[in-house]
Order: sequence, then structure tokens, then C-alpha cells
Amino acid sequence: MSIGNVSAVLVHGAWADGSSWSKVIEGLKAHGINAVAAPLPLSSLHDDVAALDRTLERIEGPVVLAGHAYAGAVIGSTHADNIKALVYVAALAPAVGETVGDVFYRGEAHPLAPKLSPDRHGLIWLPEEAFAAAFAQHASAQELTVLGAVQRPISASCIGEAVGRPLWKDRPSWFLITEQDRMISPDTQHFMAQRMNARVHSHQVDHTPIVTAADAVISVIVEAVQAVSVH
Repeated sequence: MSIGNVSAVLVHGAWADGSSWSKVIEGLKAHGINAVAAPLPLSSLHDDVAALDRTLERIEGPVVLAGHAYAGAVIGSTHADNIKALVYVAALAPAVGETVGDVFYRGEAHPLAPKLSPDRHGLIWLPEEAFAAAFAQHASAQELTVLGAVQRPISASCIGEAVGRPLWKDRPSWFLITEQDRMISPDTQHFMAQRMNARVHSHQVDHTPIVTAADAVISVIVEAVQAVSVH
């Protein structure tokens, strides 16, 4: 199996869309790796897994599946046969019976973390000022403008649904820990990565390195692709 046969499927988290992976997609292409950004409705964990499965059905050959933040729960809840490895980028990895909320709120919140609550439609929006304060504090003004403009709300039901047996128990996994994360506690990330027995890469980056430190993300995904390509 050559590296060119392995595709990367990239899954966005809450308050984002597939465009958040733009730099990573371009960087992977330079390494000869085709990438597809899977769109999620963010309406429920069940809906999001179903949407991811529809994307995976369209991919021929082996896949390295990468998820950012909330999407860690989504990539851990699919069981598509063509997935060969998982890459968690500051991502939440609930274990059997846990919810996204259980792991998200496990650690002490950063002082600059936003206070989150659903609106009358049951949707949680990220306050505009939180993009610069906590979501991507290392982003440029232009990047922050785009992140705020394309944000998609997440349904409160996404974070309250318990997961089954996660795929990381059955596939090799990588974890990029974001040590300057103000959204998901770095301590929580270390806890999850250790519990998963993941191959850890730790960087002094913010919560959204897919935008602000793309090279670090690209290198981890390339490493995972190369690892599964030798088998």
C-alpha cells in the first residue's frame, strides 16, 4: 500500500465548517495525500456520525480519519471498515457510556473560556469575542473574521448523547495536544490521549491549530498515513 492510496478525511468541530481545514488540505496535497472535508450538520451526535458515514462511503481505499475538537466524538463513533487510523486534534474522546459534555467539562475551565448556553432553538453559538479570546487566540485578524463569519452552531443534544465502544479501542490513534488551549483543558487532552494509548504530539499552540499551526497538524496526519501505508 503506497501513501498515495490512503486518503485523509477531515472532520470539523463545533462553530466551524470544512473551510477550517483549508491549510491542512493544501499541505496534505503537497505530500501527495488527497483529503476530503466531511460536512456535519451538528444537529445530534447520531446525525453527525451518519453524515460522516455518508462521506466515508464515497471514499475508495483506506482512510486516515482526523477530527478537531467535538469531532473527536464523531470519528470515534463511526465503524466504517476502511478506516485504518484516527488522528485527534485537540479533540474530545469519550469512552463507553460517556458524553461529549462529560469530557469537555472534566477539567477546570480557562479564565478566558466562553460561557456557553443554548438559544431558544437549542443551538449553542460561540460569542463573537470568543474566537479571538479562546477559540483561536493565535489567529490573524483576517482568519478571525472568516472563523466568525462561517461559524455553525452546535445543538445541545450533540454533547449529551452517550457513546458506544469507541473506534480508538480498535484502531491506532494519534493525538495532537494543544498546550495553550483555552477551550479544552490540556490536562484533559493528556488524560484522554493516555487512556487511548495514542501516539502523542504536544505543541505550544491554541485550540484551533488546523488554522493557526497547520504544519503541526499536517505532520501528524502524514505520520499516520505513512504508518498505515507500510502494512
